[in-house]
Amino acid sequence: MSTPTHEEVIRPMTAADDAPVAALIRECLKAADLDRPGTVYFDAGLDHLSQFYGAKPNRNYFVATRDGQVLGGVGIAEYDPTHGVAELQKFYVHGKLQGHGIGKRLLRHALDYAQQAGYQSVYLETYHTLKTAVHVYQEFGFTSLSGPLVTAQHQLMDQFLLKKFA
Repeated sequence: MSTPTHEEVIRPMTAADDAPVAALIRECLKAADLDRPGTVYFDAGLDHLSQFYGAKPNRNYFVATRDGQVLGGVGIAEYDPTHGVAELQKFYVHGKLQGHGIGKRLLRHALDYAQQAGYQSVYLETYHTLKTAVHVYQEFGFTSLSGPLVTAQHQLMDQFLLKKFA
């Protein structure tokens, strides 16, 4: 029997992560009072994210784990492939672990993946009450847009940001 390392690992999600990741996302949205229509809370595929992220190249969802427990996750998928734009999706960290750097490590991992996958920029949608998240995005070079690049994926979202790779 192997001994737990107690170290955080960031890795691509597997089907075994579907239930804990869906539970994490719902828990975070509920805590932020965003467990309502117009958010990912009601996405039909939320319970099977590994299928979505595994269906095409240049798409992936990463989980941060420690001792087999999912601490957080973040996805990258095509948004506007014609213009080389990826979307940062479903980025959540357990509430009790926020502020400990896990989110920043996940975000850096996702952005590195997007750049290596050949995307020229990364787009995201969020909500104005998530001020800490918006601050972190800005720290990582995201700039605010006046509206969605194309059409908002989740109608309740009202903050749109873009990061261009140099």
